[in-house]
Amino acid sequence: MSNSKRAARSRAEILDAAWDLIAARGAEVSLSEIAAAVGMTRQSIYVHFGSRGGLLVALVRRSDEREDIFAKFDRALALADPAERLDRYLKVWLVFVPKIYPVASDLIRLRANDEDAAAAWEDRMQDLWGCFRELAASLAKEGALAKGWTVPRAADHLWAACSVQAWGLLVKERGWSAAAASKTIRANAARILLDQDLDLDL
Repeated sequence: MSNSKRAARSRAEILDAAWDLIAARGAEVSLSEIAAAVGMTRQSIYVHFGSRGGLLVALVRRSDEREDIFAKFDRALALADPAERLDRYLKVWLVFVPKIYPVASDLIRLRANDEDAAAAWEDRMQDLWGCFRELAASLAKEGALAKGWTVPRAADHLWAACSVQAWGLLVKERGWSAAAASKTIRANAARILLDQDLDLDL
């Protein structure tokens, strides 16, 4: 195995171990604890990621890669019907949210007092907003957005309405099923942004 392939495998192993630790114990886990979980030294972690902040940013990006989230977004964006496109796009995201919730919710909890957690979360949220903006722009280009909506405001609305926090309030705090939360969020988005009432599948 080449050195580059070995380094990539080591990096992936570190990220997967870090994900499991944070999901189980919270994002306060130390680099030393992560290093111990993969049989490396703390210095080895620094070699790969530069800092704890670098590791956390790489960690949340790794979750996107494992689920191929951006390719799924692209396939949804290619759908011809605006209502179907919006629904499929949001469904892709809302299937992804439960998978990242244990780690994402902890980064959210820590970000006010933890610069590394804040940087990791901001990095992903900027990308997510950009994806929603691309979706909104495609709807606007075809005249599908309801009257009064601009592309940035539609992206803002989707970003907030489909957020990890909103999903967590419905599912974790109020006891909704993930399917019911997804269906309601998607139906509301169609009603508000497209001025359409859709009978959606779960």
